[in-house]
Amino acid sequence: MTSRPHAVLIPYPAQGHVTPLLQLAKVLHSKGFFITFVNTEYNHRRLLRSRGAGALAGLDDFRFENIPDGLPPSDNDDVTQDIPTTCASLSRIGPAAFRDLLARLNGAPRRPPVGCVISDGVMSFVLRVANEMGVLALQFWTMSACGFMGYLHFAELIERGYVPLKDESYLTNGYLDTVLDWVPGMPDIRLRDIPSFVRTTDPNDFMLHFEIRETGSARHAQGLILNTFDAVEQDVVDALRRMFPRVYTVGPLLKLAEAAARPEAAAIDSNLWKEDASCLQWLDARDAGSVVYVNFGSITVMTPAQLAEFAWGLARCGRPFLWVIRPDLVAGEKAVLPEEFVAETKERGIFLSWCPQRQVLAHPSVGLFLTHSGWNSTLESVCAGVPMICWPFFAEQMTNCRYVCAKWGVGLEIDGDVRREEVARLVREAMDGEKGRDMREKAMVWKEKAVAATEEGGTSSVNISRLVQFLLQGSACRESGTV
Repeated sequence: MTSRPHAVLIPYPAQGHVTPLLQLAKVLHSKGFFITFVNTEYNHRRLLRSRGAGALAGLDDFRFENIPDGLPPSDNDDVTQDIPTTCASLSRIGPAAFRDLLARLNGAPRRPPVGCVISDGVMSFVLRVANEMGVLALQFWTMSACGFMGYLHFAELIERGYVPLKDESYLTNGYLDTVLDWVPGMPDIRLRDIPSFVRTTDPNDFMLHFEIRETGSARHAQGLILNTFDAVEQDVVDALRRMFPRVYTVGPLLKLAEAAARPEAAAIDSNLWKEDASCLQWLDARDAGSVVYVNFGSITVMTPAQLAEFAWGLARCGRPFLWVIRPDLVAGEKAVLPEEFVAETKERGIFLSWCPQRQVLAHPSVGLFLTHSGWNSTLESVCAGVPMICWPFFAEQMTNCRYVCAKWGVGLEIDGDVRREEVARLVREAMDGEKGRDMREKAMVWKEKAVAATEEGGTSSVNISRLVQFLLQGSACRESGTV
């Protein structure tokens, strides 16, 4: 037992961060690592509720731990926590909690000593504590490479005077279309494509400065891991490798984890909502490529008016649809669809609170994905060869949308001020128009490239081997402090 390398992985407590880190944990577990996966207490409770009392029992060599997030008890323990509040609280109480956990793990009788820590990129306190305790520490950035590059340049945007915005009119007067031709690897990027926290008039905006601090910490990590593959973001990845000594592109991790996970670890999952798999039978009864799949992820919220516009847009497009509507999708209240819309579409629409998304996207009946452009969803759509209609909500979803639509040619964008006519028009164009045919052809090309990256000899497969070798060497040398 004691000769095995022990990796501790700790994600930011949101679904989009937990899932890829758990996939990486499964890959490392398949390579012989003893795994400790660390959730917050809040997410630990959510996982037990969604997946059952034994969900976090783990295995003898794949264990779960948790740390407090410092937030008061919630009235509703089944929603994603407020991001700025959670970030601020974890930054404050996280160092002491993680230091205590590491000490406890190193003193546990049936566990090997911790040899390496892989922390979510926005949990920089983990990096600091690990470095203080002489443990090899790497960062996992769950976002796209292009999104990460955008965050890395927040400080320069301030220095050059682009941010903060002069006033609210700069959100609508065309200023956001300013081209930033100096961002490495992203020559045509516009200000509107940079992660959305730059859209502020407040020079002291919390998330703006939080991201500057967190991405700045990447220079102190002994390696950076990205859930992407070289071909899909080649120019940006090349630029990052000129900026950092060790960049491991290991995506799409969902493909690597599916192929590599040991059978006994396959059932370990991270969904914070209970999945409803009944939709797969509903899809079985639909024609190939006919269904619009709609899911805005685990964090996006919208107004009742926006919900109604999407609903009537789906009604007008005439296509069958599968729509995931979380209980907290509408800000501050329960999501309620117009009764007339439900009655009109009952023969061709199905509504769920959560679903097994990878299986849905891989189903031959699904022909289009209406998405918020979160990176996990984007990668899953790429892996399935399914074109997208993008409605980015916040953060680097704007950057992902730009790449999906303008760089890869597999998506169309809905304006932030969503209108039912536009929703219907874009769905019809994507499903039946000439642009849609081109998108489907390109989507299949990217699917093949994603598969190639994760196959033996592919770029991501090679990078996993490089990462494992580095972690093994670092774990062996940790007591001497050598890397």
